[in-house]
Amino acid sequence: MSGNPKDTLSTADLIRLMSQEVSRLVRDELRLAKLEFAEKGKHAGLGAGLFGGAGVVALYGGGCLVAAVILLLALVMPAWGAAAVVGVVLLVVAAVLGLLGKRQVSEATPPAPERTIESLKEDIDMVKESAHR
Repeated sequence: MSGNPKDTLSTADLIRLMSQEVSRLVRDELRLAKLEFAEKGKHAGLGAGLFGGAGVVALYGGGCLVAAVILLLALVMPAWGAAAVVGVVLLVVAAVLGLLGKRQVSEATPPAPERTIESLKEDIDMVKESAHR
């Protein structure tokens, strides 16, 4: 006999102990999956907000460019140059926000809890290994 206290337990006790351990393991894995989903949801929400911001800024940029064309055609005065510069700057800001939003959304995909799945596979392998011993 070895010094392991589990060596002296009956089969029923070992099954009960295994059931408790599996139950705890499943609860821990579900908790981990919940945390991982929350993290990915946060990235998706931030990315969607940045996309929305890019759309608003692009709308203003388009409005400025339209105003520049109107001013150019109406009076051909230096005011159109200022409106064109503002429009271009707003469109550049929109492009940057769009790229940042795309990066945030890509960090949220795939929505599967990858760390939890990997941890669960390791747990299954450990249980299989223990069962073979």
